[in-house]
Amino acid sequence: MKELTDQELLRYHRQINLRSVDIDGQTALKNACVLIVGLGGLGCAAAQYLTTAGVGQLTLVDGDTVDVSNLQRQVLHHDARIGMNKAESARQTLAVLNPNCQFEVIPRYLDESSVLSLVAAHGLVLDCSDNLDTRNLLNLTCFQQKTPLVSGAAIRFEGQVSVFRWLQDEPCYHCFSQFFSNSSSANQGQSCVEAGVLAPIVGVVGCLQAMEALKLLTNAGIPMSGQLLLIDGLSGQFRSMKLKKNSSCAVCGDGARTNSYSEIDTP
Repeated sequence: MKELTDQELLRYHRQINLRSVDIDGQTALKNACVLIVGLGGLGCAAAQYLTTAGVGQLTLVDGDTVDVSNLQRQVLHHDARIGMNKAESARQTLAVLNPNCQFEVIPRYLDESSVLSLVAAHGLVLDCSDNLDTRNLLNLTCFQQKTPLVSGAAIRFEGQVSVFRWLQDEPCYHCFSQFFSNSSSANQGQSCVEAGVLAPIVGVVGCLQAMEALKLLTNAGIPMSGQLLLIDGLSGQFRSMKLKKNSSCAVCGDGARTNSYSEIDTP
């Protein structure tokens, strides 16, 4: 267990002053190892606040490269980084924000051959990806490993956030993902390329993912598990839906025997 240095006590003083965090919580952050999948709009927003909050190690996973069209919303990248791998670009910016943190870069897309070992090596996973395949793969693996998962999605003016802790009566992502495949709200079968996205909505979702991650790591407050937070940027409204576990879910349902992502029925 790494203890806080005098310099870190000063740096994180405002957080340590929070009764729900205190020195124990800040020490837990220093010793935490968090996996972030996707360093686009969501990942950029979430990663910068986890870094400045003092999370000790972040593993950054993304196989994409920075494009000029990303710069409207992906705040860790800039013009000089066009063509650079997004995970490496993010690492360079984050290292400036907090030199006390350590970063590992995985400059490739997540797949079935690598996901198990990656999830097993981390205490918490943030799904900041932009496609249903990766979300379902992370959901399955985190469920198998019982590793907490913070999920986010954003498109147009809309976003959603949820947390999965794998408690007995709580749903997994697959329990309700098929519902959203045909929904107009935060439609997960469509990408920002086709539908567009307003820059601040990915920031809002990414920040909420960071908030939920920090709560989980410090045991502060009540995690947003068993519910889905829906964000409507056009109306300025936030709405929370209680999620029910699907007893016939291929991942977490009664008698589920799914061991591979290829065995999951996806929409």
